[in-house]
Amino acid sequence: MSTTPPIPSSAEAPRRSALRSLDEALAALLDGLSPVCAAASETVPTADALGRVLAADVVSLLDVPPADNTSMDGYAMRAADVPREGTVLPVSQRIPAGVVGEPLQPGSAARIFTGAQVPAGADAVVMQEVCEALPDGTVRINQVPAPGQWVRRRAEDVARGAVVLAAGTRLTPAALGLAASVGAATLAVARRPRVAVFSTGDELVMPGEVAPEAMRPGAIYNSNRYTLRGLLQALGCEVDDLGIVPDRREATRAALREAAAGHDLIVTSGGVSAGEEDHLKPAVEAEGRLSLWQVAMKPGKPLAFGAVRRPDGAGEAAFIGLPGNPVSVFVTFLLTVRPLLLALQGVPAVQAARLPALPLPAGFDWPRPDRRREFVRARVGEDGRVQLFPNQSSGVLTSAVWAEGLVDIAAGQAIAAGETVRFIPLAALN
Repeated sequence: MSTTPPIPSSAEAPRRSALRSLDEALAALLDGLSPVCAAASETVPTADALGRVLAADVVSLLDVPPADNTSMDGYAMRAADVPREGTVLPVSQRIPAGVVGEPLQPGSAARIFTGAQVPAGADAVVMQEVCEALPDGTVRINQVPAPGQWVRRRAEDVARGAVVLAAGTRLTPAALGLAASVGAATLAVARRPRVAVFSTGDELVMPGEVAPEAMRPGAIYNSNRYTLRGLLQALGCEVDDLGIVPDRREATRAALREAAAGHDLIVTSGGVSAGEEDHLKPAVEAEGRLSLWQVAMKPGKPLAFGAVRRPDGAGEAAFIGLPGNPVSVFVTFLLTVRPLLLALQGVPAVQAARLPALPLPAGFDWPRPDRRREFVRARVGEDGRVQLFPNQSSGVLTSAVWAEGLVDIAAGQAIAAGETVRFIPLAALN
């Protein structure tokens, strides 16, 4: 495993007393990141590569399509043989897909079906809807064709030797289809990121272990554990769940050492605020280094980036400490952890950090903006306008289930109904 530091050293880090913007935080996090997962690639069947990241270019060994073919059912002919509508030509052959026809004789037409190779000598196809098959084996052409009409040219999609998918591409269903179209039965992909996750907090209990009526005063169920596992698994990670760590510094340090062993990334929830019972900051500084503390975003201000030394001395594991509030965990994971995981697999930093936003009209007023950049839970109404969940508290997890996306509101930006807002679909962040 690479020993390259996953994030800038503390000497390069910004002043911790100042709130950094999300863009600055992501740049610091991703700058110089070693794609350790891409460096340890594996080969998998193309059919099993959905969501994985390519570790090597996919190069086409053939032209796609391999020959001129028709995109319509109809008749293949020479355009020059049909000088006027109503021209009648003899039908010399029938060419279904997968059959190579004979060269077309001048003054004749060939019955042809979608995907079939256009016979030599033909330069146009007229679709069957404007042709009339006659009983004597001829066809009346009721349209004057143009050369190249309804013909898909050889190599129109892909030329032999072309890179069809570049290393660092995250594989979508369409990308898998493209790889298959050039004959790639297997693909070299980055290995899955190995992630250790744990929660901190003496108030946390697990569902199923304690009945609601038996919970002690102040106790809450650990929803973050399930949210984080689900988000990590959806991104194809190998997840080691270290459970709940007590609010004690030595316990936190021990958990960090265990988490650093054999993992690329450590993700925690809770314990990153500035209270006396929040031990992650001093624990990370004791076991590694902290490069960023607090980001100017809402939700998610108490957000920590750093690294933890591996016990065997073989480099470091990257560390991200997320807030404890459930919505903060959900939003900050999508905006910070997801880009880091993609970059570890070789996705270029610019692409990993990209937030695909749609310009949509607001169906709400936002008269009192925060000094921080805000990401509010929203969905698109039947009228095409963006609607907000009525309670934007970072503890209201129902808002994240209800939402279809996030509205990205710049620091200090007030919004009036009807104005254009940046809507980030959650589906684009899966």
